[in-house]
Amino acid sequence: ALAGACRAYGAALVVDEAHGLGVLGEGGRGAVHAAGLAGAPDVVVTATLSKSLGSQGGVVLGPARVIEHLLNTARTFIFDTGLNPAAVGAALASLRLLRREPERVARVRTVAMGLYGRLTAAGLTAVRPDASVVSVRAPSPEQAVRWAADCRAAGLLVGCFRPPSVPDGISRLRLTARGDLTEEQVDRAVDVIVKTAPTA
Repeated sequence: ALAGACRAYGAALVVDEAHGLGVLGEGGRGAVHAAGLAGAPDVVVTATLSKSLGSQGGVVLGPARVIEHLLNTARTFIFDTGLNPAAVGAALASLRLLRREPERVARVRTVAMGLYGRLTAAGLTAVRPDASVVSVRAPSPEQAVRWAADCRAAGLLVGCFRPPSVPDGISRLRLTARGDLTEEQVDRAVDVIVKTAPTA
């Protein structure tokens, strides 16, 4: 729908695939591919190599004229250095692994939905995941920080987001599902999060 609106008004569509690449669509090709927009002349995709691909840096994918424009005018890119060969190699190896083992993509989403289901069943407020991230609401910024610290002390590292890094003003823990987590590990993570949860 957004692509259609952009085309109707002569605009380009820029899609951030930071959480989609490696998790959404056939073989983890991302939301743009799943929507049938991959390679479209009016669609630009930005993606990170540091999430599902386990590397560093990022990419911009799009029409040649857009890429050429960025290469020649994006000041932060002009004065930056290229990705180191090890990072490029790691990202390529991850992409090859996804191609060989596409079942990993479904497993990540299964783990994320399992986390979501168990946390909400325990009475916590969580956002149903579209990809691999499960956000769990905290009562306040201070309690979110304490909760994350208590989780860490119990051996579980979770993200902690609070204003101003969250525009809606809702503090939360952010959990990232991985396809290699066992049911026992998921159970343990849920147990730690529930046991350390603030009491409003």
